[in-house]
Amino acid sequence: MDKFKDVLLDLDDADDVLRIELYYEDGEPAGVIHNKPGSTGSVKVFNHLYKTFGSINTDAAVEGLSLYAEHTADAEDNPGKHPNIDRLFDVIEDQEPLTVKIITA
Repeated sequence: MDKFKDVLLDLDDADDVLRIELYYEDGEPAGVIHNKPGSTGSVKVFNHLYKTFGSINTDAAVEGLSLYAEHTADAEDNPGKHPNIDRLFDVIEDQEPLTVKIITA
């Protein structure tokens, strides 16, 4: 299995993304991922998922869990430690996709 740091090398650059806003289908906010140290990998993953799937639906969430590599198992074992991975688990469990708004510089 690839390591997360290696997976990130294969994803498109997201340096121009300031933040990614996530919403439930009813328009209620579901979270924000800011492009800052500690979250830049998640910005790249969610940006990739949005470009590929157009939203964070079940298929996107499954791929996202694969992209997070070793962090996915850690998130399963430690709920709350990786909130962006937890969001993907929630999409799969609840079958409720998230809409995405990319805010760029």
